[in-house]
Amino acid sequence: MISLGIYEKALPDDLSWNEKLLLVKELGFNYLELSVDESDEKLARLNWEDEEIKEVTNAIKETGTPIYTLMLSGHRRYPLGSSKYEDRDKSIEMAYKAIDLARKIGIRNIQLAGYDVYYEKKSVLSNTLFLEGLQDIVNYAASSQVMLAIETMDDPFINSITKVRNIKKQIKSPWLQAYPDLGNISAWPQNNIINELAIGFENIVSIHLKDTLQVSKDFPGKFKNVDFGTGCVDFKGCLKFLNDMGYSGTYTIEMWNQGNNSEAIAKIKEAKLFFEDIFDECGIVQRRNK
Repeated sequence: MISLGIYEKALPDDLSWNEKLLLVKELGFNYLELSVDESDEKLARLNWEDEEIKEVTNAIKETGTPIYTLMLSGHRRYPLGSSKYEDRDKSIEMAYKAIDLARKIGIRNIQLAGYDVYYEKKSVLSNTLFLEGLQDIVNYAASSQVMLAIETMDDPFINSITKVRNIKKQIKSPWLQAYPDLGNISAWPQNNIINELAIGFENIVSIHLKDTLQVSKDFPGKFKNVDFGTGCVDFKGCLKFLNDMGYSGTYTIEMWNQGNNSEAIAKIKEAKLFFEDIFDECGIVQRRNK
């Protein structure tokens, strides 16, 4: 039995927390994945006062819809491997605040974007600084009993579970695991998705469901806004393999609201039906909401 969640940025963005979490439940999802991206608006969530946090926790209690995961993609703007000391310092501070926020809300898992740097040039130093900063925040997460999980990315720095496991060899902690994105892994032609899932199965704490178009010599790939079933991901093959392996964790559908509210909700319903059909074929059972 698995839990199925939806990424917050798929939803209409003008809803109250009660409305948002109630909609998640009405659409048949088990939880919401909270977004803290690189925008000023979302980064401000890391500085929420107690009353703002209480608004969220009250909505969770009233609707019965939990927030299990937090996507901390704000590290694109302030990366752990930055050559700028002030950006590295900001990156650590952001992670600490995200861990505190997760603890207060009841979030189990913070997804870390697997970039050493994003807008800067990569180097041996950026790699080293990334590892140094990551060790710092893993230690803080462990002391707070909050899981950190590195997502496989649209970037060659960490684009496979194998690379996450290589990081784990250098940072030995049970509080650092993998959050594979089936779309991102499949988009890199050097990856064998089944081998990746098999090699890293014991490290998987959640999985992103997203379609992509594959990278080639003449094409940089497409990692966002690819309609499910039109890209390169063999969802049926991947999900059957994971089910056969005994995976019973969480899946999050990752998509983005690109239209008005009615269009956004229609797209979410369409995506959920797409995966419900595959779940039925693969014998995957979604947990029922209480």
